[in-house]
Amino acid sequence: MLAAYGLTAAFPKQEIYGLSSQMRRAAVSIPANIAEGFRRRGKPDKARFMNIAEGSIEECRYYLILATDLGYGDTAKLTKSLEEVSRLLNSYAAAILTSDF
Repeated sequence: MLAAYGLTAAFPKQEIYGLSSQMRRAAVSIPANIAEGFRRRGKPDKARFMNIAEGSIEECRYYLILATDLGYGDTAKLTKSLEEVSRLLNSYAAAILTSDF
């Protein structure tokens, strides 16, 4: 989600502590929770971290909609990437819950 940093760098200065900060935190939270969940041993614990990451994806999705509505830049490419991450994470979470390990 490095692209979130590029997008938010062009936001107006008044958004430094607002939308820019929130979007960056949510974007960083996605892979951070996936990584933390990956190292967990139990299925419920792994699934919980994947669910938190999915929540961060939805948070980012909203911020992209808001950024578009505010005219802060072209979010199409980042939105498409986020949708792909969402699909992959959803599949991974489902595999965790249905696996025998």
